[in-house]
Amino acid sequence: MGNPGLDVVNVKADDVTSAHRQAELEAFARDLVAFEPTLIAVESESNEPGFADSGYSRFNAEEDLRVARDETVQIAYRLASEANVERVAGIDVSEGEIRFFPFEDVQAFAKKAGRSAEIDAQVAYFEDKAAAFEEQQSVATVSELLLTVNDPASIESDHRRFYYGMFGFADDQEQPGAPLNYGWYARNAIIFSRLGSVARPGDRVVVVYGAGHAYWLRHFVEETPGFELVELAEYVRK
Repeated sequence: MGNPGLDVVNVKADDVTSAHRQAELEAFARDLVAFEPTLIAVESESNEPGFADSGYSRFNAEEDLRVARDETVQIAYRLASEANVERVAGIDVSEGEIRFFPFEDVQAFAKKAGRSAEIDAQVAYFEDKAAAFEEQQSVATVSELLLTVNDPASIESDHRRFYYGMFGFADDQEQPGAPLNYGWYARNAIIFSRLGSVARPGDRVVVVYGAGHAYWLRHFVEETPGFELVELAEYVRK
């Protein structure tokens, strides 16, 4: 919603502070309140005990929802306030023992190998998807848009196309697609481990994160004992 432009392909989001988007966000939040969340995890870094997100302690619904365009405020803080959730955890990590997203190495390999057109085609595919999403904004509600980006089939297809598609950029000297994959896996593994460290038995958790993290975070939830994946579509109406 308040995209800082740091991804390979970025979507231009509507102004979510407009009156009609605020009404739609209220409806979205009401649907999620029915989930009865007890913990909300967001894409911010925290050094506080329990990874407590300091932004929420300063949140003022009347003021912040009128001006902030970030989904952490518009979705996570709004939901926490309306559902009386006391724990909002910033579980993100931006740096680790390895590089988390060395995409430039794949690009450099492709250039040397005369395969830059293949990278360009990958990027173009996601640019087209972004353009289609931007067009969808003119006719769809916030709930419909969020259901679109949380569609399980689309999440899996996009991950396989981009990340697994990078394994093919390799020769007997370099394999830059492998570090791209295990770097992104590593970041999300740490994020999930942080979530696991603050989640308590019986918690009902809402995770508000960038779409690029969805594949691995969903995977960890589905494969880790003690966790159960609940689809957004089970609670949110179009």
